[in-house]
Amino acid sequence: MGNCLLRNRCPSSRNQPEEAKNQPVKSELPVWSAERSITTEQLMRKRAEFWDTSPAYEGRKEIWDALKAAAEALETGNRDLAQAILDGASITLPSGFLSDCYDELGCRYVLPPYVLSRPTNIVIKPEPSSDPVVPTSPVTMAPDMYLKIRLSIGEAVTDEKLPVNSLERIADVKERLRQNHTLGKSRIRMICCGKILNDKTAIKDAKILRAS
Repeated sequence: MGNCLLRNRCPSSRNQPEEAKNQPVKSELPVWSAERSITTEQLMRKRAEFWDTSPAYEGRKEIWDALKAAAEALETGNRDLAQAILDGASITLPSGFLSDCYDELGCRYVLPPYVLSRPTNIVIKPEPSSDPVVPTSPVTMAPDMYLKIRLSIGEAVTDEKLPVNSLERIADVKERLRQNHTLGKSRIRMICCGKILNDKTAIKDAKILRAS
């Protein structure tokens, strides 16, 4: 994939212009779009196929390896490392871009844009959330007590007795109140003896008096 760009046979065919001068590698990456939107996984597979097969067509494997390392360094913003790799392998860049370069024997290496940068229409798949799933429905337990609750909604104040299990959490009680009074996602605060009760607290630990 992508190897149709390379047609010279080295070292018998030397394509580097004698007057061409080596330029320092430029940090600018090519801007391109794929014919169809692709995912990161598809792009990585396409790159791997190019780097794996190109040495079998032309050029020297050690140069291809150096170009791959330089391209990866440049894409991550490490221009100095990319330049050091190119210098160490005696690779010259007449234009300053990795897309068109030569080895010391004069063999030409042409790199397609997809190994140098990501396309503008790449699809990034969201990573699965590591947050635990918290159930929204209340825990159903057989009631063993009643809570006397004074419910204040706007200006309306009502008193009621709510059957609960002492092992239930305050969050379960709130959820039942939402369902009983069609409160939706409204914020509910439960206060006992002037203290706001924590959602994770069990009723038995909240020291709430039983309704008579």
